[in-house]
This record gives sequence, structure tokens and C-alpha cells, in this order.
Amino acid sequence: MSGVFICCGFAAMAQPVVIAALGDSLTQGYGLPEQDGFVPQLQRWLQDDGVDIQLINAGVSGDTTAGGAARVDWTLTPEVDGMIVALGGNDMLRGIDPSVSRSNLEAILVAAETAGVEVLIIGMQAPGNYGVDYKQRFDAMYPELAQQHDALYAESFFDGLTAEGDPDAARQFMQSDGIHPNAQGVAMIVAHLGPSVVALAERVAD
Repeated sequence: MSGVFICCGFAAMAQPVVIAALGDSLTQGYGLPEQDGFVPQLQRWLQDDGVDIQLINAGVSGDTTAGGAARVDWTLTPEVDGMIVALGGNDMLRGIDPSVSRSNLEAILVAAETAGVEVLIIGMQAPGNYGVDYKQRFDAMYPELAQQHDALYAESFFDGLTAEGDPDAARQFMQSDGIHPNAQGVAMIVAHLGPSVVALAERVAD
């Protein structure tokens, strides 16, 4: 695995750590020029902070947790040291039973464990209109699976947009569909999630 040492609050890599971002349209960069998508912006954020991580964009627009589970084995190529898992939004939009989504996410985590790959799992939160039971089960699967499989956990992909405590203000950072962030929104998301990705790389080297 690649070496890591701490300098000035950030990790400096002796060799590049390779991290695959397994996700859906949010990871893939839907509706944006390629350079403005999540993975390219995160790559630049890491480079600007002197962190030597090579990212692989394994985002597929429209993908569900089932799709992620189906392609995780060929995502985990031998050079991959770590994996970001950001799936579940399309499951929620389709009203898929959280127990099914949970099983798929667990399959992804087990595949990563088998491959010796460290994971950062990024959560999602269901809206209240699905009912209390659905929301509780959906929201809880991410932290529970992270704990069970010793994965790093970030509460929400969109936390960077609501860091000021005003959810309504986040609308200006979304595309017209109200689902996908615009380029400025992606930059805010990257700034929020970037330290978690650095922590993933540091765990790779431990």
C-alpha cells in the first residue's frame, strides 16, 4: 500500500493512493461539463492541498445500490486501495425497500473487505413523505453498516450545501432539476467531503 505521512494538517503521500468513487449520477457528474463534476473537482481539491490521491470515477448515472453491487468486483481492480461508496439516492426515488438497499450496500462492503480495500460510505436521508418507518430504516442503514464493517462514514453527500444551517439557501447551488448540484454546489460538497477522503487515504496506509 502507499505510504502516508502528516504534514501541516494534511496527508502527504509518498506514492499515490488510488481511490475509486462508486456511485450514481452525483458521482458521475450529471448535467455538468466533465471538469466541473464531483470527481474532477475533488481531484483538484486534493492536489491543491498537496494530497497525492488518484481518483477513479466509477459513477454511473441512474445507478441503484443493486447496480453498484453488480459491478463492484470489476471496480475493485488490483491497483485500487480505497473506495468511496455513494449510492442509494435512486433507490429512494424509486421507493425500493430499505432492506433491499441495505443488502446491496452490505454486498459492496463485503466485496471491499475481501479485496482488502478500505471504504468511505456516504449516507443519504430520505424525505418525510415516504413515511416515518421508511425514513428511519433508510437513514439508519448507512451508519449501521459503516459501524458493522469498520468503514469510514460521512453523514450526507449534501451536507456541504447546508453547512450554514439554512436548507433553503442550498437551492441556489442546485441544477434546475432540484436533484443534482451545479458546479458551485459541487465545489461546496467537495470542500466538505475532502477531509473524509484524506482520512480514507490515511487509513489505507496504516
